[in-house]
Amino acid sequence: MGDKRLVTAICVNALLTLAQVVGGILSGSLSLIADALHNLSDAASLAIALIARKIGRKPPDAFKTFGYQRSETIAALINLVTLVIVGLYLVYEAIGRLFVPQPVEGWTIVVVAGIALIVDLATAILTYTMSKSSMNIKAAFLHNVSDAMASVGVVIAGTLILLYGWYWTDTVLTLMIAGYVLWQGFSMLPKTIHLLMEGTPNGVSIDEVISAMEQVDDVVGVHHVHVWELAEHTIALEAHVVVKKANLPDLERVKTNLKGVLHDQFDVSHSTLEIEQEGSGCVDTQTNRKHGSA
Repeated sequence: MGDKRLVTAICVNALLTLAQVVGGILSGSLSLIADALHNLSDAASLAIALIARKIGRKPPDAFKTFGYQRSETIAALINLVTLVIVGLYLVYEAIGRLFVPQPVEGWTIVVVAGIALIVDLATAILTYTMSKSSMNIKAAFLHNVSDAMASVGVVIAGTLILLYGWYWTDTVLTLMIAGYVLWQGFSMLPKTIHLLMEGTPNGVSIDEVISAMEQVDDVVGVHHVHVWELAEHTIALEAHVVVKKANLPDLERVKTNLKGVLHDQFDVSHSTLEIEQEGSGCVDTQTNRKHGSA
């Protein structure tokens, strides 16, 4: 059902983009073309997200032992970079219009923007439920909401042109849309890059993880700790754990308890623990320190 909703949203946004480009050319409205380019980026982002979802479902294999879920994060990076490029282009075009004003047909703007508003709201409804659990779909959902807001602005600009002949409102609105597009792109890029760089997940403190692990019975110390996200909502951890000297069944009990703490307190779904006997020394000579970070 999720894939069907995405396909529907892609088709609707692609048709809307075509209608807005034609309407923008006929009316001479740069803001309408700006909104069309934003819608085109939405359609492209939905298409990339759909492809990434299908790739992400592939099971792990010898080539990708962790699986293919991170493909959605790569898709998000592509979408955001494209969004920033579109925003910069709109700024360039709008500044050009300030020096060379052009006449704008108000009625065409109002009609096409009104249709765009309906389509944007419909697309937002299609993706709303899916946006609650996916960073990529949430970004697309927010884009559609912002498109709806932009369409409202375009209708207002067209009305002002019809009533008062204020053609400058079209250029000002274009700059506002471009600014919002750039703000969205730059605000989401750091989180996407952080995930691809295997950064520590938001809300997870390395010191708190170590403290919780060291409270488990028979654990003497923890070091060489790395926490990262294999994919969105999938946290992984690796660590060296120093334990009191014990037999194999006791070591397995400690490891089971540690994995339970990591899962319950920090939502770690994949953990790799290297057990070291007290007094034996760390086997990893390059990272023999209190802890590391990822």
